[in-house]
Amino acid sequence: MSKWKDRIGGKPLHPESLMMSYGYKPEWSEGAAKSPIFQTSTFVFPDAEAGAAFFEIATGKRDPGAGEPRGLIYSRLNNPDVEIAEDRLALWDGAEDCALFGSGMAAIATTLLAYLRPGDVVAVSHPLYGGTHHLTESVLPQFGIRPVTFGCACPEEEIEARLAAAGGRLGMVLVETPANPTNDLIDIACCARIAARHSTPEHKVLLAVDNTFLGPLFQRPLDHGADLVLYSATKYIGGHSDLIAGAVLGPASLVEPIRKFRTLLGTQTDPYTAWLLMRSLETLKVRMERQAASAGVVADYLAAHPKVERVNYLGRLSEGSPQHDLYRRQCLGSGAMISFEVKGGVEGAYRLLNALQLVKLAVSLGSTESLAEHPATMTHSEATAEENLAAGVTPGLVRLSVGLEHPDDLILDLGQALEKA
Repeated sequence: MSKWKDRIGGKPLHPESLMMSYGYKPEWSEGAAKSPIFQTSTFVFPDAEAGAAFFEIATGKRDPGAGEPRGLIYSRLNNPDVEIAEDRLALWDGAEDCALFGSGMAAIATTLLAYLRPGDVVAVSHPLYGGTHHLTESVLPQFGIRPVTFGCACPEEEIEARLAAAGGRLGMVLVETPANPTNDLIDIACCARIAARHSTPEHKVLLAVDNTFLGPLFQRPLDHGADLVLYSATKYIGGHSDLIAGAVLGPASLVEPIRKFRTLLGTQTDPYTAWLLMRSLETLKVRMERQAASAGVVADYLAAHPKVERVNYLGRLSEGSPQHDLYRRQCLGSGAMISFEVKGGVEGAYRLLNALQLVKLAVSLGSTESLAEHPATMTHSEATAEENLAAGVTPGLVRLSVGLEHPDDLILDLGQALEKA
């Protein structure tokens, strides 16, 4: 049973209702309706015995007893704003635990380093966000951890064949679905089966899913066999282009080793960022639903435009195709991310991007304002041209994150820009 009031008359409350109060009691802060910012580095112990007990739990010497709280020690370990934001974010994915980080890459890197060891193999979906691609392809091999890559069209047997050819122990399966920037879907249940087949009583192979494009509203990886869910909380969760944060969610037994490694690396988020995330979580559902609705209108317009070769949008997948069938099984909505191929290659894409007036030419995504960028030379420039082409990241591909502007105005802007492309 939750330690917080999450039911009325025995009926569970919805996450969007709990975002206003869950994890916080006004009497803690002079009756303040909203949690204040606990902008402090250290916390005063009530007595020496309590301080010692807090450290016993924090250092893993013992588990907390029934009803025993984790005492506040130092904001690198824990902080009220961080803990409240973690409690609230966990509700959306139905996760038992959540740990917040200073960025999405901090969440991914800390998770991989907490569980992978030299000699391990990590199975990685492609395409990936450029930072994750660089980490798995260039950095982890320096520590004796080798990547084995696969795409959305790769059959389960082929993935197994690639793992067998690579040799070594499978340490983790890491997937990004939908893929950035192509919106390709990776079958989470398939990846969970692969992880289970390679698990032993002594070594559980974890499946970690980067859910940034659709989560936490339109996809729930834990429901499909994922062990951990990863986020760049900078994106939809933060949603206002004013913070950098990341998150990992899952069972407490799996998140706790990551949290301890976070303490050692110092990759935690700060109190003010956590407070901003609490603000953002209150409007998460209405923002994402409005953005998704507008994205459907914009995607239809782009698909009909003579200067657009193709549109990658989950709401326009062909009925009966493998990707559409997977979408129906795995996703709860289409989200607000679109990528589209402009005729004229990189020159055409640049002319379009340079002509935009309402949509901002910038990286990142999931914010209140619409953003467009050129993946091949910006967010995915870490990969080689050959790797990008093989993954569908072509010279004329533009990535568009649809914000909260009126869809008619976005179409007006895209239309005038496409004329110049």
